[in-house]
Amino acid sequence: MAEIRSIVVIGAGQMGGGIAQVAATAGIAVKVLDAFPGAIDKCRGLHDKLLARAVEKGKMTQGDADAAKGRIGYLPIASLDVVSESDFVIEAIVEDAKVKRDLFAQLANATRAQILATNTSSISITEIAAAAGDAADRVIGMHFFNPVPVMKLVEVIKGLATSEKTTLRTIALATAMGKTPVPANDRPGFVSNRVLMPLINEAFYAWMEGVAEPAHIDEIMKLGCNHPMGPLRLADFIGLDTCVHIMDVLADGLNNDRYRACPLLKQLVAAGRLGDKTGRGVFEYGK
Repeated sequence: MAEIRSIVVIGAGQMGGGIAQVAATAGIAVKVLDAFPGAIDKCRGLHDKLLARAVEKGKMTQGDADAAKGRIGYLPIASLDVVSESDFVIEAIVEDAKVKRDLFAQLANATRAQILATNTSSISITEIAAAAGDAADRVIGMHFFNPVPVMKLVEVIKGLATSEKTTLRTIALATAMGKTPVPANDRPGFVSNRVLMPLINEAFYAWMEGVAEPAHIDEIMKLGCNHPMGPLRLADFIGLDTCVHIMDVLADGLNNDRYRACPLLKQLVAAGRLGDKTGRGVFEYGK
């Protein structure tokens, strides 16, 4: 199997930027694309900051950090022509099924890439792949976890049409990036969110029903279940709006309303309290 030497990441946000950083650190050339120039500038600045911090902590040499930065190209998207010769594309844009379908329909015509991977955390790979038409066998789920430079796991999810060659190449890339690829089937939420989101949702119900205060719920789960982060703090970190969206995907995909978001969680989202990204969710973080 040919070695993967270069990739394209579409989406320069937290996840796309993290994927690009990990790839570059592993010796893989990567182009980061985003439709918003501001996102590209922010991504470049974050890479500079995180790589400098890694050098300060002795996790890498200055030479290695400079080499990693040199492997990353930052490109605002005017069109998808820049991906036409890519071998491997990883999409990490907004978690919206229609937006992803539209992008993969364009990618199928714009590139001869052997692999078209999506970093979706819950949306059906089969549904996304269907938009790629004849290229559906090259579409696969490659679900990284946040923060990407720290978390080892990559869920690898085959759609109904995904070929074995695509799966093996994806596993090889994840391994080359220093990650641990683990397969999951194409079901709503896959494994991680199928198990995690009901836990987070139940924590909101415990708070809403007065079982305990948020800080106490989290402390009990950390000390009693050995979780590194309490479920309510984790919800803030993920984004409360993202949690609601994933729960809607679970409820609709599994045809079961027990996966619907807790009313208190939905109320916080309606109030604009989305967690870390707005400075306030379950907890307050300031600016």
